[in-house]
Amino acid sequence: MSSSNEGSPSADSPRSTDDAILDAAADLVVHLGVHRTQLAEIARRAGVSRPTVYRRWPDVRAVIGALLTREIAAVRAQVLPAGDDRESFVDSVVQTSVLLRDHPVLGALLHSGEDTLFQYVVDRLGTSQRGMLDALREGIERGQRHGSIRAGEPGQLAVMVLLIAQSTVQSHRMVAELLDEQALRRELGTALNGYLTP
Repeated sequence: MSSSNEGSPSADSPRSTDDAILDAAADLVVHLGVHRTQLAEIARRAGVSRPTVYRRWPDVRAVIGALLTREIAAVRAQVLPAGDDRESFVDSVVQTSVLLRDHPVLGALLHSGEDTLFQYVVDRLGTSQRGMLDALREGIERGQRHGSIRAGEPGQLAVMVLLIAQSTVQSHRMVAELLDEQALRRELGTALNGYLTP
């Protein structure tokens, strides 16, 4: 199984075949839904043959997994790197969570009624989540050296930060009437700061 390019190609570089396929998949997921996204239509919209897609990914589920990995990496790249202190680390986690929550592809998967997104973010630890865990662990290690994040095994703290943020992203619509946008960001930050404060 091929891995997709991280992020989108730059404006002056040609779009790769992988990106063309993943862009086509994203368009279908957003406009038609997961259930109606078929490999043949992905290939047609990408302007490639079905064997070209099959050489990279065995089925639609694998294409969507690669798409999630690419889109989450692109979102992470939009957020300014956190400083060494806990507050800037928490701010970056909150910003990333909001961007992921509002992402069109992730939103379409989350609210499709299908189990696809849950298989990638609940049932197993995928490539995109491992990448996020690595970034979280590194930020936590910096904060521990700075003295503003409590002691503890950084990888384990990173897992809990991911779970807190991920549950916020997945459940935000359910509590939207009770927790407006400003309150959501504030309370997520408060929860993370409370968990990480020495």
